[in-house]
Amino acid sequence: MLKEIKEDIQTIFERDPAARNIAEILLTYSGFHATLLHRIAHFLWRKNVPVFPRLVSHFSRFITGIEIHPGATIGRAFFIDHGMGVVIGETAEIGDNVTLYQGVTLGGTGQEPGKRHPTLGNNVIVGAGAKVLGAIVLGNHVRVGANSVVLKSVPDHATVVGIPGKIIHRQKEEGVLDHTNLPDPIAERLERLEREIQELKHEIQQRVSHTMGGFSG
Repeated sequence: MLKEIKEDIQTIFERDPAARNIAEILLTYSGFHATLLHRIAHFLWRKNVPVFPRLVSHFSRFITGIEIHPGATIGRAFFIDHGMGVVIGETAEIGDNVTLYQGVTLGGTGQEPGKRHPTLGNNVIVGAGAKVLGAIVLGNHVRVGANSVVLKSVPDHATVVGIPGKIIHRQKEEGVLDHTNLPDPIAERLERLEREIQELKHEIQQRVSHTMGGFSG
């Protein structure tokens, strides 16, 4: 566990340009606090310690605003940026080098038993406010745009945006999540519809003009 904690601290330095020193991380980073307390709670959960893992989780939520069920499995180099409002369900599984932004939910879709929360592969980034729901799988190097709602599994190296989430492209190389350049599939659909309407208007005008010309002749 100590090795994982050290990796979590190093990860913050690598992914957050505002991180200046270890003391600042240890004292002020709620994402680190939530991850640290979860690793303790998860260790106790796996040892079948009654009640106490949930108490640790409840205390973590109280001081950080981040709710992680002690049964959730989280890999190495995990980073929660800002973190307020993050919720991670009991059967969620998170791979290595994963980043979650504030307001992310890894939740279920109902009361189904067994596996009911998402599985995230390695090197996944989930943008602020995104919801990933159900026993679905996000592959390695997946990027989820802010406020997206993902209800279906996503293959490796894909970027997903929208409600419900749509795959907008796939890339072979690992990249960052650039929210400023993400396409808007709804806006693109509306633009296509507007173009089609204009084309129909033009065609109708041409036919009307042709008909009126025939009458005048």
